[in-house]
Amino acid sequence: MKKATIIAALLISSAATTFAQTWSVDKAHSRIGFNFTHLQVAELGGTFNSIDGKITSAKPDFSDGAVEFSADINSINTDNEQRDKHLQTADFFDAEKFPKLTFKSTSWKKVADKKYKVTGDLTLHGVTKPVVLDVVLGGTGVHPQTKKPIAGFKITGTIKRTDFGIAPALPSVMVSDNVNLSANAEFAQD
Repeated sequence: MKKATIIAALLISSAATTFAQTWSVDKAHSRIGFNFTHLQVAELGGTFNSIDGKITSAKPDFSDGAVEFSADINSINTDNEQRDKHLQTADFFDAEKFPKLTFKSTSWKKVADKKYKVTGDLTLHGVTKPVVLDVVLGGTGVHPQTKKPIAGFKITGTIKRTDFGIAPALPSVMVSDNVNLSANAEFAQD
């Protein structure tokens, strides 16, 4: 009987460690942004002020991770209200028709210590395309106030705006076709 109890406890313990944990983005300590080149001379960019996201992973190094995130296009912020309003129009993002951008990973591969290649589907301006993002695990810890486990990530990648139908007639000498994506995100375990 004692042997059966020990085996059952080990099986339960083993099963418990294989369940994926969900981590939710800490919106106050996270940022999703982008940069582009204007007139081939100046780097400009912005952020989305309203974001959401989660990571699920059963492993503490996140090597089996899966991520989903979204941003409200109407929350775009380039530190210029006139430009923000223009970017929300049909000339660019067409926020009225396409109010959100979303990303859902299809693959999360560890390529080095704390470095990953994350492939997934980015939906932007009504177009869904696969993209590859570079992800670096900044660290893990315990939040001093909530006492919950936390993790921080830096995410980068590049897309072509015209692949997503954003201002396809706009020459790249005006606004670069390549748009650099960058995010710094803090997640707390649910």
